[in-house]
Amino acid sequence: MGCGGSGGSGGSSSAKPALKVTGAYMPAPVTGDMAAGFFTVTNSGGADTLTSVTSGLAGDVTLHSTKGGAMEEVKSFAVPADGRLDFASGGNHLMFEKLTHQPKQGEKVSVQLHFAKSGTVTVEMPVKPATYNPKTGH
Repeated sequence: MGCGGSGGSGGSSSAKPALKVTGAYMPAPVTGDMAAGFFTVTNSGGADTLTSVTSGLAGDVTLHSTKGGAMEEVKSFAVPADGRLDFASGGNHLMFEKLTHQPKQGEKVSVQLHFAKSGTVTVEMPVKPATYNPKTGH
C-alpha cells in the first residue's frame, strides 16, 4: 500500500475513476406513469462514462439531456476526469417510465447507476415534493 508501484503505466488517462454521487432526489411524480430523477456525480479520478440506469421502480429508465430547451434521449454521459456530471432540473435528467407504483414524498427509490469503468453504483434517491428545488432547499 503506497504511492507509485510496479505495473502501473502512470499518466492520468489510465487513472481509475473515483466517483461520488450526491444530491440525488426524485420530485414526487404528478402521475403514476412517469417520474424524473436528479443527482450529481463528482469524479476525483480518471474519466468514466455513465452507460445506463436501472431501478426496481421502473420498467425503463432513460438518460436525457436538455440543450437549448429541447430534451433528447442519449445513450450515455461522459464523466470527465477530475470533473463532475450534473443532473439538475432544466438540464440532464433521468426519466423513469413504466412505474411499478407512484412513489410518494418521503419514500426512497433505489437506483443503480451503471458506469463503464466503475461498475454499478447504487443510490437511494429520496422522493421530494413535486416543487422541490435544491437551490432553495424546498
